[in-house]
Amino acid sequence: MRRPGPLPAPPPRRDPGFTDFEEVDAGAAEPDTLTTDPWAMDADGEADAPASGTDSGDDADGPHDPATAPVEFYDTIGPMARRPSATVADTPLSSRPAGTDPDRDGGTVPGRGADGEPGQIGVREVWAAARARRRALRAEVRRFTARQRRRRRIWLTAGIAVAALVLGTLGAAYSPLFAVERVRVVGASTLDGAAVEEALAGQVGTPLPLVDSSEVKAALVAFPLVESYTLEARPPHELVVRVVERTPIGAIESPAGYTLVDAAGVALSTTPEPPEGHPLLDVRGGVDSRAFAAVGTVFRSLPDDIRAQITELSATTASDVSFVLGETDTTVVWGTADQSAQKAIVLETAMAQLPPDGVDTYDVSSPGALVVS
Repeated sequence: MRRPGPLPAPPPRRDPGFTDFEEVDAGAAEPDTLTTDPWAMDADGEADAPASGTDSGDDADGPHDPATAPVEFYDTIGPMARRPSATVADTPLSSRPAGTDPDRDGGTVPGRGADGEPGQIGVREVWAAARARRRALRAEVRRFTARQRRRRRIWLTAGIAVAALVLGTLGAAYSPLFAVERVRVVGASTLDGAAVEEALAGQVGTPLPLVDSSEVKAALVAFPLVESYTLEARPPHELVVRVVERTPIGAIESPAGYTLVDAAGVALSTTPEPPEGHPLLDVRGGVDSRAFAAVGTVFRSLPDDIRAQITELSATTASDVSFVLGETDTTVVWGTADQSAQKAIVLETAMAQLPPDGVDTYDVSSPGALVVS
């Protein structure tokens, strides 16, 4: 009875970190019998040494029984057989990559134990990787936030500059650098400008932005001829007062004398004698009547050359306004104050064609139907 053969040897154990294999020449003749691989491991995990007196790659001297001979296994891919390549320990030092020499790199290969077998990663390697990751994250954060920091710096600088400019301007404007040193009155013809400047002398020394308009108004109330006014600051030291004078329309006789009034009935001055250059007003109802308002409207609508010729202006009602041209005693019948501008044009044209010295009456109460007599 035939003796049973031993169990086949397990495949050679290879380092998973090194996967290079040497290809066996495909053209070489295959052996008639399989020989034991010198790297083969026995059942206990120990390498079997080649048999003494024999070559692991050649046939033995004695006959072999194919049924009892150990079987050698090779990794094959297609027709190409591969064997494990040389390990790092078999590689010359000069040709080894950095970090693979155990003697030169601290006694172990990264990721391997002291015996060259795969090992666990140490705490130092984990800390180093974590530090590298944190450094990379910080670099990314700095890179992505650099633009925002620059933008904030620009806005902050601009804001500080604007604030400094505003504060500097306000500080200079409200300081004695822009105090009033001179008051000038513009637009006064009948009004005494020097008297107005003297009345406003209290504003001298006040910063231009702090000039009190209520105090200016209180000072100008004493001048009836001032109808309105505006203040104009001219840095660094001048205050300009632009006044609009009231236009007197005539004088009203009263027990106190002759009072010069404007179209609003404001008394401008009172003299014992009729004022020169102003007509006498004969208006029923006084300055508060509708007749007086109509007289004022008519007088202001006339051209200056016709105003200068009027010596008397009268009205009993608002619809029968009339006046007298003193040089020729010519009467002008005006009627109501309606269409006063058109009536003034018609009268001026009629006086140019028919001078007043040959006319007794101009009736322009109906501007479309002029009557001259």
